Amino acid sequence: MDKQILEELQALKNLTLLTAKQALTMNDASLLTGLTKSHLYKLVSGKKIPYYKSAGGKITYFDKGELTDWMLQHRVKTVDEIETEAANYTITGKRTK
Repeated sequence: MDKQILEELQALKNLTLLTAKQALTMNDASLLTGLTKSHLYKLVSGKKIPYYKSAGGKITYFDKGELTDWMLQHRVKTVDEIETEAANYTITGKRTK
């Protein structure tokens, strides 16, 4: 029981520290995105995610704002938005962006 409490406290500490950071390590990025480090490495190697390298090139960093923007780049429209666009198209004959 004590070990579980300590692990949960450590997880809370990590999440609290994450909110104060702007530059994230691979572990931080994994915690923020919910993606495994393996998947993040694959995205980095394919240049499909914004990242930075340390001066020596050995450590990968992520900008928290850029990572959040990357996670939110493919927004899915709501049913109401789609219906409004369809109604507008029916009336005007033009698609909205």
